[in-house]
Amino acid sequence: MSPSLSVVICSYNGSARLGLTLGALAVQTVRADLEIIVVDDASTDATSDVARAGGATVVGHEVNRGAAAARDTGLRTAAAPVVAFLDDDCEPGPRWAETLLSGYTGDDVAGVGGPIVPATGAGFLARFLERDNRHQPLELELTVSAALPYRLWLYLRRQWRPRAPRNGRRDVYAFSGGNMSFRRDRLLAAGGFDPRFRHAAEEEDLSRRLRRHGAGRLVFVPDAPVLHHCVPTLRGLLRRSLAYGRGAAMQYLKWPGVRPTLFPWPVLVALLALTAVASPVLAVVPVLLPLLLYPAGVRHAVTGGGLESLADPYVKLAQETGENLGFLHGLWAFRGGFEGRGG
Repeated sequence: MSPSLSVVICSYNGSARLGLTLGALAVQTVRADLEIIVVDDASTDATSDVARAGGATVVGHEVNRGAAAARDTGLRTAAAPVVAFLDDDCEPGPRWAETLLSGYTGDDVAGVGGPIVPATGAGFLARFLERDNRHQPLELELTVSAALPYRLWLYLRRQWRPRAPRNGRRDVYAFSGGNMSFRRDRLLAAGGFDPRFRHAAEEEDLSRRLRRHGAGRLVFVPDAPVLHHCVPTLRGLLRRSLAYGRGAAMQYLKWPGVRPTLFPWPVLVALLALTAVASPVLAVVPVLLPLLLYPAGVRHAVTGGGLESLADPYVKLAQETGENLGFLHGLWAFRGGFEGRGG
């Protein structure tokens, strides 16, 4: 019997993580309808052995090519009409596959995705990621306008007027890559994943091409979560911020109409810090200003969430500084690399 859903897991040196993901797929309510593919992106450990022991089909890269290329390899290997993508540190619930498939309620649905829930353990950074989950889907409000004033308004609104969590099924602009699925033919018609996006932004780039091709709606289903297991470190957070910034630069260079993505608060704080060098009495301003610029941590502290959340604004400032630096690095590193390549 042909599979209804191909599940592609991209892994690089994931032998210690992959077993949990494969074990969760083994107990899916529609396990008999699944094809499981592990793309081993030139691992130097036993990733392929673990994948075969877990019943997966293994496809390997001879050299490490990054997440987008690995997902594209899995897409072109898959046999099912719908292809889902997981990371090797994600653990889906037992009804995950069934729920994704149930989201394809009509031919106008091109993709279905679900939440990624941090399962990071103890410690400040783990709790910070629970309070500030970067793996939320991108909402349709991003399609209203690409103008810088509108995007600045969205940014300020997120800081100052937090919206209630959106829990219902809804159309979205783009999924987070660790929990998404698509009709295989629509993905192939749009060109698949662009392998130049090695570590970030491949999902948003794909969303742009799906929309350009009129592929259909992307539906977010909150009842198809996966747990994201990782041990967070400040170095890891900052490394990912640099990658997000480089991905934003690649989109800016690739897509006409995309505006540069630079966060204003790190620039403001840096300028005030330089001012404080000339006038030490002003040094307290850049030190305390992040509490005002990123008020979510203060709100959490005063509503009983614990004083540790007062450090959240400084982590956010560091993350956005990293994204700004990554964006500038990406502009230089990929200059000319996307000329005439939009789409």
